[in-house]
Amino acid sequence: MPFEYIDVETAVQRDGLRMVVVGGVPSPWSEAAKGILHIKGIAWAAVRLAYDNETLKQWAVELSAPVLMVGQERPRRGWADILLLAERLVPTPSLLPEDPAQRALAFGLAHELCGESGLGWSRRLQLIHAGLHNSGGFPERVAKYLGKKYGHSPEAGAAAAKRATAVLGMLTARLKAQREAGSPYYIGDSVTVVDVYSASVLALFRPLPHDVCPMDAGVRTAFETRDPETDAALDPILLEHRDLMYARHLALPLSL
Repeated sequence: MPFEYIDVETAVQRDGLRMVVVGGVPSPWSEAAKGILHIKGIAWAAVRLAYDNETLKQWAVELSAPVLMVGQERPRRGWADILLLAERLVPTPSLLPEDPAQRALAFGLAHELCGESGLGWSRRLQLIHAGLHNSGGFPERVAKYLGKKYGHSPEAGAAAAKRATAVLGMLTARLKAQREAGSPYYIGDSVTVVDVYSASVLALFRPLPHDVCPMDAGVRTAFETRDPETDAALDPILLEHRDLMYARHLALPLSL
């Protein structure tokens, strides 16, 4: 579903669906939220996050992204709140299984991908830690800012790679079991939000090519930081799944 970028002053005056997103970077959380709206065919407008915009801070309450706004309702931030609002606005196609046990599984896998201490969170800490130790990752200035925001410590940074590889291993096992059962998706035989989150989070490990993801060159270099432990855990089936998601369900090129 195509969307347009508008300034925050225009967004404040509108009544429809508007979302604050990270600009110029395929942030997994922003891209996953875009993907959810795309699959559901929901019309919306984007506002790029600007840390020096006081109007944006007052409107969205907090300078972060993604933040989803509909009408005059409270801002929705965080993967679960954004997902549930989209499910309420357009119930079909649903990105959550109807069966309660599978729905619970979907939320559990989603947290392991997008939640605190999940794959995206751990990879971000890993890149912060690398940047602070001059071994790739984010530039030092960015690493210091993100480290304060997301609770980096020497202990948390050192543990991040182990946590990331554990989740990668779990996701790999899940996809391989599903493939043996005849499905390319994480749950059942149809796409769920878990598939969207997985495809989006992999940008932190292997960004899409420049021709479909024209991101900031410095951030691309940071995201492509490699180490033997993470490389060994990044099974080809994860990237095959990502490519399938963009071929079948998500929009390319990315609009950043």
